[in-house]
Amino acid sequence: MRFPNKDEVERLRMRYPVGTKIRLGHMADPYAPVPDGTIGEVALIDDAGNIHMKWQNGRSLALIEGVDDFTVIERGAGA
Repeated sequence: MRFPNKDEVERLRMRYPVGTKIRLGHMADPYAPVPDGTIGEVALIDDAGNIHMKWQNGRSLALIEGVDDFTVIERGAGA
């Protein structure tokens, strides 16, 4: 997997502003994924393009666009 460039990271930040609510379809983590259907809120997007989440079950595992399956259910304030 390659890291996104600065422009791609900025597009992610515009697409998923802090506070955006997301429902997880499926997480591609073989060890300790967040359960399918869990809802969370975008906390930040780091310079590597990881979408850091505050999940309703207390977890904080990040999403990766194009790897994990998820749906936006409500846009954050910056949208």
